[in-house]
Formats: sequence, C-alpha cells, structure tokens
Amino acid sequence: MPALVIGGVVGAAVVSCSLVDRPSIPDLNPPGAGAPLPPIDVEAPGRSADQLAGWASGLSEQLGISPAALEAYGYAQAVMAKARPGCHLGWTTVAGIGSVESKHGTHGGASVSAVGQVSPPIRGVPLDGSPGVAKIDDTDGGDMDGDPVHDRAMGPMQFIPETWERWGVDANGDGIADPDNLDDAALTAGRYLCGFGRDLSTASGWTAALASYNMSEAYAREVQFRANAYSIGVRP
Repeated sequence: MPALVIGGVVGAAVVSCSLVDRPSIPDLNPPGAGAPLPPIDVEAPGRSADQLAGWASGLSEQLGISPAALEAYGYAQAVMAKARPGCHLGWTTVAGIGSVESKHGTHGGASVSAVGQVSPPIRGVPLDGSPGVAKIDDTDGGDMDGDPVHDRAMGPMQFIPETWERWGVDANGDGIADPDNLDDAALTAGRYLCGFGRDLSTASGWTAALASYNMSEAYAREVQFRANAYSIGVRP
C-alpha cells in the first residue's frame, strides 16, 4: 500500500474552493475521462512523455497543474492502456491522487522540473503509529526515505519504500526507478492501481483500487471529486 497514512502528506480534508461562475463538478464513479490523449509511441527513446507537451500545455493553466505533471499523468494512462488494456486507467484518476498526495509535486514548497523531477524531495511523517498514522518499522535502512527508524511515504505519489521496491518503475528512460520523479511515480501508481486484474471502468473496480492505495473512504471521495473536476477542465 502506498501512503498508509490518511491523505498522504497533505491530508484528505482539504477544503475545495467553490466558484459561482464555473460548471458544476459531476459526482461520477469512476471519474470522467477528461481531455483525450493524442496517440503517442510509449516506447520512444528518452522521456517518452515529452510527446504530450502540446496536450499538457493546453490544459495546464486551466487545471492548475504543471505541464510536466500532466505529461506524467497522461503518459501513465497511455502506457497502461497498452500494458493492461482491461484496467482502463484514466489520467484524471492519477491526477486526483497526485493532487491530494502532494499538490502535484509542490507540497511544502517543492518544485517540479521540466522533466518531472521534484525538488526538494517530499517525505511524509514517520509511520510510527501516532493517531491516524500506521506503524511501519524501517524496511530500507533509511536508504530511500532517509529514516532508519520508521518508514516514510516518499515522493509526489507518496509510496512507502517496501511498496516502491515491488512496484517502482523507470518511466523516463534514465535507467532509475525514482520515487521523486513524477514520470516514474505516476506510472508506478498506475501499475499499482491496475494490479490484481482490476477494471477501473467500473465503480467497484475503481473503489477497490483507491482503497488499496489508501483505506480512507474520505480520501477516495476527495480523489474522486478532484478527478471529476479535472475531467471537465476546471480546478477543484
């Protein structure tokens, strides 16, 4: 399980702004598909997500998501459509998770480079069994999360080290599966959500996938709300 802490580092109880002059956000489960992706070669050398630059730049300002983050989310959808076509992963769902977990890689003043690198690295609270927090003793010697006592959720999609070791993937062609890179983290999230034969085009499949990511029902509802906002082209 990735975050194992209610709402990752930023929490699920984020108050969303309500603007009277924008369309009503639908309450769909699964969330709407959003702007369709252009066809790309997911196996192109280098950072294949660069092929989505035009698509992402056209949506970035209205959604409040950096182009690099949108490219990462879109690329995750494109890869999973080929690798797990029965999963039906949507970029809006990945974006909803990225929004709740780390404000798309900007939590705590972090920034996202043009190639999706998040700096400084985002780390969650120690998973020490405090109220509302799971207890997970260190599993990586502190090598990945910097904590030799307890595990911490890592990166813009908030994976714990043990989960990253199993599911982490290199999505940008640099030879490293890096939890602090949005390309890698978004595709890893896609792989995790699509695991165990889940079909995210159904309400039960989508709900089960989000429950595997974080067991909080409030968390799933917040992700759903934000994903649906992105699906109609507005900020949540």
